[in-house]
Amino acid sequence: MMTSTMTILLGVSGSIAAYKACELTRELIKRGADVHVLMTPHAVAFVTPMTFQTLSRNPVTVGLFDQIDEWKPEHISLAERAVALVIAPATANVIAKLAHGLADDALTSTALAFNGPVIVAPAMNTGMYRHPATQANLQTLRARGVELVEPEAGELACGTVGVGRLASLAHIMAAVERVTGLGRSAPA
Repeated sequence: MMTSTMTILLGVSGSIAAYKACELTRELIKRGADVHVLMTPHAVAFVTPMTFQTLSRNPVTVGLFDQIDEWKPEHISLAERAVALVIAPATANVIAKLAHGLADDALTSTALAFNGPVIVAPAMNTGMYRHPATQANLQTLRARGVELVEPEAGELACGTVGVGRLASLAHIMAAVERVTGLGRSAPA
């Protein structure tokens, strides 16, 4: 077991796969993380902030100008104390914003202020995923050292079959463990 708690930021964007981030939250906590969830305004159409607040036992950040508990803007405060930022699911929109440095919501503003390891797990329709713009944006993120957890092939929520399903919880957790050591035994 870990002797100190790691703060991990979990970004959730507006994809039907947002419900899978609930289980990811539980798994991160089970492995010893202090999870702080940042949701895009579109994500709340799929899962409520209350769900993540209950699971993480921490306030959830949705709006860039939400009421904050300390003098620093929340997105800066979270970026400074976290060891990793995991964005799962990451929509084509959020991936484009990350690639181009756009920061118009709490999640993308925090991502721009964050200096640690970033893990991105895309989830979207196959056409969106395979589009040259999305592929170029993913390549930009790879070149910057972002850890990408590739989407899986299968039946998608839109009824088509192809690549675009959010990676399995096991694959996302393996990436988190690789970059943070979360869940590994502390050295003796």
